This record gives sequence, C-alpha cells and structure tokens, in this order.
Amino acid sequence: MPEEAFEIGPGETGERLDRVAARRLGLSRSAVRRLLDDGLLLVAGSRESASYKVRGGELVEASVPDEGLSPEEIPVPIVFEDEHLIVVDKPAGLVVHPGAGNPSGTLVNAMLSRGISGGEDPARPGVVHRLDRDTSGLMVLAKGEPAYSRLVGMMSRREVGRVYRAVVVGTGLPETGTIDSPVGRDPDNPTLMAAGVGKEAVTHFEKLAEAGGHTMLRVRLETGRTHQIRVHLSAIGHPVYADPLYGTPVPGRRLWLHAERLAFRHPATGERREFEAPTPEDLELAAGFLHFT
Repeated sequence: MPEEAFEIGPGETGERLDRVAARRLGLSRSAVRRLLDDGLLLVAGSRESASYKVRGGELVEASVPDEGLSPEEIPVPIVFEDEHLIVVDKPAGLVVHPGAGNPSGTLVNAMLSRGISGGEDPARPGVVHRLDRDTSGLMVLAKGEPAYSRLVGMMSRREVGRVYRAVVVGTGLPETGTIDSPVGRDPDNPTLMAAGVGKEAVTHFEKLAEAGGHTMLRVRLETGRTHQIRVHLSAIGHPVYADPLYGTPVPGRRLWLHAERLAFRHPATGERREFEAPTPEDLELAAGFLHFT
C-alpha cells in the first residue's frame, strides 16, 4: 500500500483536512473521507475528522490502497443477480473491501469477476453499503454507475429497508423502542465510534424473546452510520452479545448480529424487491447455548 506524506503549508492553515488532502493527494474528497474512516490518513500521527482545520507545519501521512484489484475465488452465497446488481449473503469474517491490513481476500475481490462497478473509490467498486467483518448477512452491490448512483440515492433518502437480528446482553427492554442519538468518532478513542457525537443516527428495535439473561431483537436501521447498531445498543446498556469493541468478548463466539432482510426498489425497473437470509449455523448454536429455543 503506497505511503504518501506532505506538510501543511502556511497558506493552507484553517482549511478543512479533506479539502487539503484531496488537492495534495490528487483524490476526490469522498475518497479522502474513506481514508479517514479507515484510519489510513493521519495528521501528526493522530486520526482527525474530515472537517478538522489544519495548521501550518503539520505532517499528513496517508496510506493509499493500490487501485490494481484482482479477482479472487472466495465462496460467497449469491441471493440474487442480474445485469444491474448483485445481492449476497456475506459470511462472517469476510471484510467488505481492501483497506488497512486487508489488501486482498475481501468481498470486493470475490465479486470483481461478476462485474461490480460504480462509485469514485477504485478500492470499493459497486459498494453501496457495508457490513462489519464479523457481521453476516445481506448486502447489495452495483454493476455500473447508473445502478450505483440510484442505490446510493435510495440509501440517503432512507428508502432501503435493512433489518437485522441481534442478541444483546441483559433483559428488561420494552417490547419496541427507538434509539435516536448521533453516532461519530469517539473523541477519546478515534478507533471506535460513540453515541452522542457526530451525525444523526436512528435505530428501531422490537423484542422477540428473552432467555438466559439475554434478549433477542429485531433491529431496523433508519440511518446507516459505522457500527450504528452496536454503538446504540451498547449506549442503552445492552451491548450485542460477544461484541469485542462495545461489549464483552466471549471466547469461541462471534458478534451476534445478522442482516436478515433487505428491501429496495430495483434501480432499473422500479420493482420492489425483498430478500431474506437465514440465521447462520454458528449464531443458531450460540442462541441455543443461551437457551433460546
């Protein structure tokens, strides 16, 4: 991954970091913001936000992923595919796109041979939305700029239905609820996200069952911030079971979070499409261990 560095000049003092970095690195501002999100662009050795006002003399270091992606034979269940898009059931443990520490072996590498494309970032062709590495379930990827632009637009207008199933620590939650709290970079630890800072984020949940001191929820995203479900549920005192970042890791278990439903209007035909992915076996086993039936 090529390393680039530059020093902020006196005439750039007070400018937004994303604007300066885009100009100096020859990238789009959206590509710079993705580098910031992935921790691949640092100012004086620290992570900063896109709106950070730079100061003269600061050293900016960037790790820009190679654009030369290669297709790889990685098994990924295909739920639906046509000439415009592809819907997959992403396995847990699979990173969505190349980035720091994951130059290959990603969902993008697996789908390149199927024609995914669209968007400004060459490292994320066709990637409309993401799932965390250890979150399994449904994702849609675009095949071409028209489908990509329309799907991204639907996401921003909150026209895409995304429903998850989660098991959280603790009981006593109401039958239904809404968590309406911004989510952004944790000011004390920029490698994590936090509630109460950043951009608007809204998560709805419905209680399905309680067992063994845990609760199974159906969760619906209204917005789609990084780690939103995990951060919101942790913020109300019910972190996702086995969440190593916002809860408590459990040896031999992975994060109990699965994207089980995805619904949107087809970007070419306008037809309403809905998809479902069954709960993976490892999560079913963990639920049984917790005495859910």
